[in-house]
Amino acid sequence: MAAAARSTGAMEITRRLTVICGPSFARFAGAADEVAGRAARWVAVPGGAEAAAEVLRLAARHDLSVVPRGAGTKIDWGAAPARVDVMLDTGRLAGLGHQPVGSPVAEIGAGTPLRAVQSILERTGRRLPLDPSSPGATLGGVLAADEAGPLRHRYGTACEQLVGLRWLDADGELVSAGAAEPPAGPAPVGLDVGRLLCGSQGGLGVLVSATLRVQAVPASRVWVTRPVWTPLEVHDLVCAVLAARLDPAAVELDLPAAGSRSHRPVHPSLAAARANHPSMAGGRGEQPAARGGAGTLAVLLEGGPADVTERAERLVTLFEGQASVLDAAPPWWRRYPFGPGDIALRIEVPITDLHAAVYALRDAAGAPVPVRGSAGLGVVHAALPGALPGDRVASILAAVRGVLLARRGRCVVVNAPEPVRQAVDVWGEAAVIPRLRAAKEHLDPHRRLAPGRLPGGL
Repeated sequence: MAAAARSTGAMEITRRLTVICGPSFARFAGAADEVAGRAARWVAVPGGAEAAAEVLRLAARHDLSVVPRGAGTKIDWGAAPARVDVMLDTGRLAGLGHQPVGSPVAEIGAGTPLRAVQSILERTGRRLPLDPSSPGATLGGVLAADEAGPLRHRYGTACEQLVGLRWLDADGELVSAGAAEPPAGPAPVGLDVGRLLCGSQGGLGVLVSATLRVQAVPASRVWVTRPVWTPLEVHDLVCAVLAARLDPAAVELDLPAAGSRSHRPVHPSLAAARANHPSMAGGRGEQPAARGGAGTLAVLLEGGPADVTERAERLVTLFEGQASVLDAAPPWWRRYPFGPGDIALRIEVPITDLHAAVYALRDAAGAPVPVRGSAGLGVVHAALPGALPGDRVASILAAVRGVLLARRGRCVVVNAPEPVRQAVDVWGEAAVIPRLRAAKEHLDPHRRLAPGRLPGGL
């Protein structure tokens, strides 16, 4: 704890937090109040933006660090903070702002569970085109982790859908960016800084509310699935799907670590599609017996019933009768391939090189690993056993990042057991570090907000 806080006294800090937040909403932290293994000292649950600003001002006066927390679904993601004095719970910064009938946007409190937002909007036939994989996540948590689900393929991440944003800087000053209505052209310049908060894990500001676009719920949705056996086959299929101009809402892959080892030859139509895309033609030759197990490529189609039916029929033809048309998502849809205790990785690479990245991970790990995510965008997650020693994980990361570096890709450790987290570079090379450093100096020069959570130890 900082010297200024020690001189004031822990009980006095608690009393002042209680005055700000209310008797039931400030306390000493418990055993479960930690961030990536770093224990908090206090928990404060302010009842509104002004109360949250007062918490930050109190922290500034006593040189206390502050880490925001939403529902806690991703509180352990990324690097551990250097210290957590005050955990600022955003649960009471919730709710939807008043919306005129037919408004194309909605202002949503950062602490609002996304499921609640969707439930309210669905009553009027609308939705946020967001479907992150964390059950119970708040909107602020989704933004702070820059989490996205399958619908990112068509609509972009939550950050890319922002119209307006309000947040508190380290001194408790309320900052607003963006517009009340969606702009006809590029996003307002003010959002450039605000969008840096996406993925910052609370290291640049405390999100108060966000204004996002809403849309009508699609009249029809179908999932067209096809079994896949190898990363190279996935490469060819994704190439064919995108070349067919089917306007998919999502193109998702589930490639488990074990299963059938049968080899499925690439159909001539897929080989032709690859030949017509020279940038996608490079790749590793497949062995007669492909490593890894049978997986699934799933394509989500949305729109009017007749239009969706017509596109689904075209896709089934493209898949040469090996497709299934489903009215509900596959069981693995919107689920990560990792579980508690696993080492969770995220790979981002141009779709032309996704297969090379998966092969590189397999080679480095010495065996197939489960991979799942947006094959149509080149953004997937993978899981390694949590029992792997830190030096072994570090060598795997070095090999994979070496392959990705030449392909403008990156691999980050989303989550890992504490010994592994301490032994590896969670972020790897990050081109955004200079911009983050400038934003940190501007918004949090004394590094009180989640210190150390950002890439580069910022």
